[in-house]
Amino acid sequence: MKRRRLHHTIIGLLYLLPSIILFAVFLFYPMLRTLYLSFYLTDGQGVPITFVGLDNFTYLLDSPSFHTSIKATLLFVCYTVPAGIILALILALLANEKLKGIGFFRTMFSSTMGMSVAASSVIWMFMYNPSIGILSKVAEFLELPDIQWLLDPQYALLSVSVATIWMNTGFAFLILLGGLQNIDEQLYENAQIAGVSYWYQLRKITLPMLSPTLFFIITVSFINAFQTFGQIDILTKGGPIESTNVIVYSIYKDAFINFNVGSASAQATILFFCILMVTILQFKLGERKVHYQ
Repeated sequence: MKRRRLHHTIIGLLYLLPSIILFAVFLFYPMLRTLYLSFYLTDGQGVPITFVGLDNFTYLLDSPSFHTSIKATLLFVCYTVPAGIILALILALLANEKLKGIGFFRTMFSSTMGMSVAASSVIWMFMYNPSIGILSKVAEFLELPDIQWLLDPQYALLSVSVATIWMNTGFAFLILLGGLQNIDEQLYENAQIAGVSYWYQLRKITLPMLSPTLFFIITVSFINAFQTFGQIDILTKGGPIESTNVIVYSIYKDAFINFNVGSASAQATILFFCILMVTILQFKLGERKVHYQ
């Protein structure tokens, strides 16, 4: 029996070996290398020169710029995650109705998945343009004050958040729609026989049965929000006055513009543990309300 188990274990590991190699090369090694570099002062090529211990972390915690990045990141997460999930849920509930021509709307609601971040960001850049942008034209038609959407620190982060919500809604909508279509129809038939209202069905049947899918979407949305980079790089480049300088973009600037790899690695380490803590809290608190049956 021991030989047979050992034989099966070796065969299983051989099947997993390609995946293990890929994870080791592209995930585990970069993560350990980043943690290692966070304790060093590096040259312009990222080669460690001097061991500085926790000095990189101490410098960041005392840096007003890093504090601004943390604030911008938290605000961005608060803007995008709840609004994006609620919007996707509403669209999924509408698209789940058995109506004529609903397939067209399902395609339209999920169409943002087929667009790259770069292409979507360019579209929103033109929409936010103060001279030719459609949003500026609408504001002018309504006789509202002229707003510099991407150049005003008061509106820049909110503008990027709106674009991000639009970009991410397609994925969340598609996953939630799949979860809705997997709910047993007999539950709704029994509810209709009992004569309960639509809102009662939503609270007592739909949302509880959809909770595993919602839990997945919430977890993934939080992680994606913390790691957002592309649209910020294209739309604002962290400005104006660092109002959209989220941690990921700050890491990019330190590593590839300022060539301060030690500081960038320290920020990446802090971001990793922040995401890890948020994910653990979600599993500890959110999974209690998940109904798998």
